[in-house]
Amino acid sequence: MRMRPCLTALFAAAFAASTLLPGAIRAEKVSLGAGPLAPPAPVWIIGSYDDAGRANMMTASWAGVCASDPPCVTVSIRESRYSYGNIVRRGAFTVNVPAERHAAAAAFFGTVSGRDVNKLAATGLTAVRGDSVDAPVIAEFPLVIECRVVRTVEAGSHVMFIGEILDVRADREILGKDGRVDPAALGTFTFCAGNPHFWATGRSLGAIGDLQATIER
Repeated sequence: MRMRPCLTALFAAAFAASTLLPGAIRAEKVSLGAGPLAPPAPVWIIGSYDDAGRANMMTASWAGVCASDPPCVTVSIRESRYSYGNIVRRGAFTVNVPAERHAAAAAFFGTVSGRDVNKLAATGLTAVRGDSVDAPVIAEFPLVIECRVVRTVEAGSHVMFIGEILDVRADREILGKDGRVDPAALGTFTFCAGNPHFWATGRSLGAIGDLQATIER
């Protein structure tokens, strides 16, 4: 059966568009090369004790949740960092999630070394021993996570610590009526590699169920 000329032209145009589309998409994007650019990255303050039992805090962004059962997080740290040896010796660390009011402290924790400076004394923040692990938490931070190291993985420039979460503790003020963390009340912030700023979070874009329902299957 012969197609009408107008249909032939239509199919030809559609085929041309389908073959050109991938190239067109590539042409619209700029290659940034290989690098640790996978935003957003968290701003986590990692707590540990040194040999003398002094609490130390460092800011880390190469981090995230890595398993649900058992619940685990991962944080990657260079071997040269003061916190690295602390975590290896104690087999534990804490994740302290800052609110926006702690942005200056988070910046400070990430730019000086605990070998040279008592970071907590400088910032006026309070270290309290974790309930479940041999590592300190920051009393003033709204959300803290206590982890024991269950595995380490060499990952190029960094060593990745996988920590099983033994407890998560939150200020009542950041919990919603359902007892879960309210991101807006938490008011934390993120980091983007190569950008010299912290970025606030907390604005809802809609419930996940409502958003997915707008897409027709």
